[in-house]
Parts: sequence; C-alpha cells; structure tokens
Amino acid sequence: MSSTDSKPVDEPVPASEPVSSPVPPTPPRKPDATGTAAQGMAIVARTQGQLVRRRFFRHKAAMISLTLLILVILLAFTSIGIAGIPGWWIYDYTTPGVVVNRGAPTLSLLPTFLGGEGFHIGLHPFGQDDLGRDYFALTMRGAQISIMIAFVVGIVSTVIGVAIGAISGYYGRWVEGTLMRFTDVMITIPVLVIAAVLGQRFGGSGPLVLAIVLGCVLWTSLARLVRGEFLSLREKEFVEAARALGAKPRRIIFKHILPNTVGVITVAATLAIATAILLETSLSYLGFGVRAPDTSLGLLVSTYQNAFATRPWLFWWPGLFIIIIALSINFIGDGLRDAFDPRQNRVRA
Repeated sequence: MSSTDSKPVDEPVPASEPVSSPVPPTPPRKPDATGTAAQGMAIVARTQGQLVRRRFFRHKAAMISLTLLILVILLAFTSIGIAGIPGWWIYDYTTPGVVVNRGAPTLSLLPTFLGGEGFHIGLHPFGQDDLGRDYFALTMRGAQISIMIAFVVGIVSTVIGVAIGAISGYYGRWVEGTLMRFTDVMITIPVLVIAAVLGQRFGGSGPLVLAIVLGCVLWTSLARLVRGEFLSLREKEFVEAARALGAKPRRIIFKHILPNTVGVITVAATLAIATAILLETSLSYLGFGVRAPDTSLGLLVSTYQNAFATRPWLFWWPGLFIIIIALSINFIGDGLRDAFDPRQNRVRA
C-alpha cells in the first residue's frame, strides 16, 4: 500500500467558494403601522358595537332626525316645565289672557296698550286661542303629552312583545301554539278599534294610564319578529353547547339568545314609538284619547279643526310638530336598521 493511500489528503477549497459561517437568526420585526397604512393596508379591529355605532353615526338622515328630535324634546320639556319645575317661557298653558291682535301670531316685546285692560306684552309667536291662552305654551304641553305617551307605549309594547315572542320561540310546541294563536286573534282586530274602546274606558284616567293601555295593544308585530329570531337561533351550535353544559332555559334565553336579537328589537321598538304617536293623535282627534283640561297634539288639532279657514295657525302648529316627531323617529329607525344589518357595505370598517 502506498503512502498516498494511507494518509488522507486535504483538498484545497476553491477561492470562488468562500467558507460560510453560521448567521444568527434575524429577530421578527414588529409590524409597522405607519408603513402598512402608507400602503393602504391598515386593519383596525372593531367590536360589533363599534361597527353598529359607526354605521349609525354615518347615516345622514338618521343623524339629522336625531338632532331634530332632541331639539323638539328639549324645547317641549324646558319651555313650560313639567312636574312642578318651571320653564323659561313667560306664559302658562292654563292661564287665559287678553286676546292681542285677534289671536294672530305676534312677536312684539313692546307693551301694547289695550284700553281699559292696561298694557300687555304681545309676544305670542304661535298666536292665541279663543280664551287668550298662549298657543305656543299649549303646543308645547301637547308635545310633552304626545312624546311621553309615545315612549311609554314603546317601552310597554316592547316588553310584552319580547316576552311573548321569546317564550313561544324557545319552548315551541303547545306553548308556541297557544301564544301565537292569541297573537293572531289580536292581529285580526283593527288596532284603532281596540285602542278606541280602551281609550273610551281609560282615557279619563290620565295620559300615563292611557299609554300603558295602548302599549298592551301594539305588541303583536314585535312578538312575531322575536319569535322568528328565536326559532332560528335556538338551533345554533352555541345554544346546543349551552344545553349540553347544563344551562337552564332562563339563562339560555337571557344570556345567549336574547343578546343576538337586540338589533331586531331596537328597530321594532323605534318604529313602535312612531306608530304610538300617530295612534294617540288619531284617538285624541276622535275624542277617545287625552281629555280636557289636559291636552295633546291630536286634541289640539281636533279642537281647532273648524278654525282652519279663518285662523289656520291653530291647526298648523300642532300638525307640524306631529309630522316632525313621527318622521324623525321613522328615520332614526331606518338608520338603526341599516346599522344593525351586517350586509350593509355602504360604510367600510
């Protein structure tokens, strides 16, 4: 055996292939928010509530309507006061006075001499009624009563509708059959007829009692909507998982299913408020709603409908406030419906 075979020979490394040394791993870089945003790829995580608020606040009609409704509520409840709290308006809606300028609207702050009656301030922007009462104060009192009745009706009808719809939708079987057949019977009877009968019976008991009674009439549509949502959600995986873990039906209803129906309930409750103010106006116009000496917007329209040709301001002012309140609430409901609808793509997150 030769020496060349017994001893290993180290082959030289070519100069063109440098020896590679181990390179330490590069630490991961934190995402650069500025660079990502510059490339148009900014991603912001938002909760469902934030997405709903974002869509609602970008709904122009809803924002204008909400602002207008808040202004009307502030004007009505601060001008003449309520529950013993005085308002900033100089006249009271119950105090008769001297008819100035034949009851037409006047904006003069200067005292007017009326012969033997002495000096009187002629500041009546909405005019005066037959007894000399300031019509602005009367209209604001009517707006107070109408708004209060509408919101109480909305709350009562929402509570009843959600309760009946949730129970029938979750339990099903004979419970659903009994409650839904009763709901169908209520739907077949015209709402105005039921409300007129109840208004004739309870209208003299005060606006609050009338509102509660009307709330017991307007729950049917909401009950059917909530029932449909519960029928769909009770078969979902998270509900089955809650049942498997031993959750009681009350907890499943209030903790798991009901929060997922908030959008439907909110929109339906808003529209119920708009329906309630129109229903109260109709009942008061027909004489089955709010009774004198108190007043409402519908009662003012009914009282002075014959003065439309000679003194139209007595008819137009309460009618204008009815239209403003009803349309504002309807547009707010439309905005809430678009905000809660996940298929809306008009506002990108």
